[in-house]
Amino acid sequence: MLGNHGRGFTRAVFGPVARRFVAWGIAPDAVTVAGTVLVMAAALILFPTGHLAIGALAIGVLALTDSIDGQMARHLGHSSRFGAFLDSTMDRFADAAIFVGLVLYFVGLPEEAWRMTGLVAALACLVLGGLVSYARAKAEGLGMTAKVGIAERADRLIVTLVATLAVGLGAPTAVLAIALILLALASLFTVGQRIASVHHQSTTEPAEQR
Repeated sequence: MLGNHGRGFTRAVFGPVARRFVAWGIAPDAVTVAGTVLVMAAALILFPTGHLAIGALAIGVLALTDSIDGQMARHLGHSSRFGAFLDSTMDRFADAAIFVGLVLYFVGLPEEAWRMTGLVAALACLVLGGLVSYARAKAEGLGMTAKVGIAERADRLIVTLVATLAVGLGAPTAVLAIALILLALASLFTVGQRIASVHHQSTTEPAEQR
């Protein structure tokens, strides 16, 4: 989820935690699932009840700890394809919970100008975020790549959490609604970019490989 510098930071900060978990006999997959459950709980409990700042900070911290399971697997020397699959699948659960939580937040707002706009934008982010991930997964399943795009998972998460935190700290609800609108548009554009990338690859590969 993080870039090279971010990975270096998380290795330095959470490496000791990963080694401690390994020493305790905790499985990396258990950490993956537990982290996802905590993110989902924070999103589905704190966001709908209006605790946006606490929820955004909690999810942000949990996102930083997302590398612990991978570090544990590398320390044990048995990174597996199932572990990678589980991690990716749990990410989808976490992402869905975040946007569902925001949908419920907007549903619970008193009638105001940005209530319906934010609700629709959060739903659009929920659907389009899933399409962004699906496009990449389907391309890789067909032996191609689709990593291009202006709204990858880390980008979507950062924009969402920063805007949510801002509103939780007192910014107008419009800040979150507008951020979600821009994020939905960026996600839609990313889906288009990935479709174009896969189309290019499929039409330029040697005929015998088709």
